[in-house]
Amino acid sequence: MLLPNRRSPLAALLSFAALVLAGCQSPPGQAILETVPQYDAATFYATTSLFGASFSPDGTNILLTSDEDGVFNVYTIGTDGGAMRRVTNSDADATFSMGYFPKDERLLYTRDQGGNELNHVFVREVTGQEIDLTPGENLRASFAGWTADDRSFFVVSNERDPEHFDLYRYDTERTAPITPASAPRGTEIIGGYRRQLVYENPGGFDVSDIGPDGRWISLTKVRNNADSDLYLLDLSNVDEGLIHVTPHEGNISHGSESFSPDGATLFYTSDEGSEFRRVWSFDVKSQQRKLVLEDDWDIQFYRFSRDGRFLVTGVNRDASTDIRVYETNSGKELRLPEVPAGDIAGMNFQRDGTKVAFYVNGDASPSNLYVMDLESKELEQLSATLSAKIDSGHLVTSEVVRYPSFDGELIPALLYRPLQASAEDPVPALVWVHGGPGGQCRKGYKATIQHLVNHGYAILAVNNRGSSGYGKTFFHMDDRDHGGADLKDCVEGRKYLETLSWVDGDRVGIIGGSYGGYMVCAALAFEPDAFEVGIDIFGVTNWVRTLEGIPSWWTDFREALYAELGDPKADRDRLMARSPLLHAKKIRRPLLVIQGANDPRVIQAESDEMVAAVRGNGVPVEYVLFQDEGHGFRRKENRITASEAYLSFLKEHL
Repeated sequence: MLLPNRRSPLAALLSFAALVLAGCQSPPGQAILETVPQYDAATFYATTSLFGASFSPDGTNILLTSDEDGVFNVYTIGTDGGAMRRVTNSDADATFSMGYFPKDERLLYTRDQGGNELNHVFVREVTGQEIDLTPGENLRASFAGWTADDRSFFVVSNERDPEHFDLYRYDTERTAPITPASAPRGTEIIGGYRRQLVYENPGGFDVSDIGPDGRWISLTKVRNNADSDLYLLDLSNVDEGLIHVTPHEGNISHGSESFSPDGATLFYTSDEGSEFRRVWSFDVKSQQRKLVLEDDWDIQFYRFSRDGRFLVTGVNRDASTDIRVYETNSGKELRLPEVPAGDIAGMNFQRDGTKVAFYVNGDASPSNLYVMDLESKELEQLSATLSAKIDSGHLVTSEVVRYPSFDGELIPALLYRPLQASAEDPVPALVWVHGGPGGQCRKGYKATIQHLVNHGYAILAVNNRGSSGYGKTFFHMDDRDHGGADLKDCVEGRKYLETLSWVDGDRVGIIGGSYGGYMVCAALAFEPDAFEVGIDIFGVTNWVRTLEGIPSWWTDFREALYAELGDPKADRDRLMARSPLLHAKKIRRPLLVIQGANDPRVIQAESDEMVAAVRGNGVPVEYVLFQDEGHGFRRKENRITASEAYLSFLKEHL
């Protein structure tokens, strides 16, 4: 299950190229090879993961996150190239960069404890001293942005009330201690930084965006997984109450995107009157709304550079992101340079607007960092993240396909064909199911998929009904029906694979994580003859227990969860009927289970009990438990272990 995030609560719950029905041809440009060098998982994971790109105040360095040394830490790299330099030294807990301070080289970053998702926000002083800006136990906090004058920054935290997130403003400069008598209400000093509680969440709201001057904030109120509202609050006059931005009738989903550089306009997405999310503007003074951007696909984001000179838009176009950049004043599109095949992501502008940094990521190319000079249009690649031991020609690019399901609904999917596959030498295959519910299998480099494909396993990464990115009708087709029609879509994916001459139709398994892991167990329990094997990666096995035990910080989105999955009281019988653990006696095909002991979403008991139940059937079961991981594996050594476990299991049982 995906965790609701600060910017778009439902987008995380719910956590695109020509459309073709695949025949038996190779994807364009892909050769069929009789022999392919096979690399182990360690070689694939020698590839470095990079993300985040914050310019230093003088523009000479970029702050980013990398797992180069095995654990995610914060690094810097010069804008003129050179080696990365690690600036945090965690050897256990993943650390993620948030950015440089506006006027010096202090750093902000976040870290949890062993994958428990209880993130704290830290500052690293120029001396190297680390200060926890959100001290305390059992709290979750995240960085929420800077004010335009660089005098303040914001953090959201549930430290006051575990169920709701409040907004705190921190002064950028350190200050002398204050006495309680002289301090404004809600003001205190933490590690030398003055902070004030500026919005106390009464419950039911999510702090989504903050205006550039820190005066206005947008709040999202979620009613269910199809209906949400936006409000504005003036922090300089909270007694005036909320301005309702999106009054409406019926189920309409809204999401806050950004404020205009002058703070006078809020831009937001809405699926009102459309299958897809369009961008609207709301003038704060006149309270007038206007449609400003639409497409035949969902608008993913609509954001401005820090200095307001540029507007960046992204469209989720059939499992790929189409990014466009415009000059804000003229509306003229900025022509981006030719880059290797893949999506541009993580675009961030230098404060003075002279340079832009971004990543390029493709199926056969992991994210590499580029910097472009906006005056000369010169482009420089700063990283080479693919392992030097891997020939990129041995990696596989997916093909977007669609196949008919049991009721004729066309199901989008990404098809990976091993280079060695042929009609004369067909290969085994896997149906890959994404997380969520409501996630999406998207194009882009995935070491585990490339590892499996390299070893001769075809993969069909399905976007079964209920997946995001294909319109709201498709998205809601599986509401309160998980393990029903969505599972049939996966079974039909297996049947589609059987039509491909280069696939061995007698050897097809199913693999997935989180919601995808649920689908694996559901397939083995409710469609016991559909797949030869299953690989469950921290999947839900008992819906009632999972929904009754949601983390405290999901409280404001409980109704959205229930609308998507079911109410553990009102829908108890149906949820029990769709919980694989309670029907494990039907499972008779080999199963591999992977789990993190610190997972707060899908607790270890979900996997422990499923493993015990299936072993009781006399069925081969393998179990890998990571004591230092949560929901998703952040330590490189654990990702390698998991990927080798998948391959070893498949070689023995498929």
